[in-house]
Amino acid sequence: MTKELDEKEVRKAELKARGEAMEKKEKELNAGRTGKGTRIAVGMTRGKNPQEVQYEALDESQPDTLPKTISEWLAMFKDTPHAEESAIVSYIIDGFNSASYSAASDPIAEYVEPTWPKEVQAAFRLVVRNYSVNAKVDIETAVNLIKPGIVASQAKAATVSA
Repeated sequence: MTKELDEKEVRKAELKARGEAMEKKEKELNAGRTGKGTRIAVGMTRGKNPQEVQYEALDESQPDTLPKTISEWLAMFKDTPHAEESAIVSYIIDGFNSASYSAASDPIAEYVEPTWPKEVQAAFRLVVRNYSVNAKVDIETAVNLIKPGIVASQAKAATVSA
């Protein structure tokens, strides 16, 4: 059993080192890139024998590099297949489906009040998830403990701002 644990720890350390090396490589490859546009991303192929790959990607961790409008998108990708209307529609469909799946598959979503500010919704999800995991209780039990406090704080905030 300890041999298995040792192998898992070694594999975990190897994956961490590979991730750090890929991150360093991305920084080096993107050192000269500024402004809006894609950056070079480094990843691994899928499958049994993964190989390192480099590809152009929009870096969501750098909001200033992302297009904010369709016109910016078109200007950024002019003369590429990414500016064709059919490609843009397929990206919209992929994004819509991904967002819909994320919302539908979130077990906490049914307990979030749409009237709460986005920050409160995100914090509520985080608190419920963390409490559920750490207290080893189901989501509903965590919600029943946490939600009354959030509802009360939002009601109080609404009367103060009114």
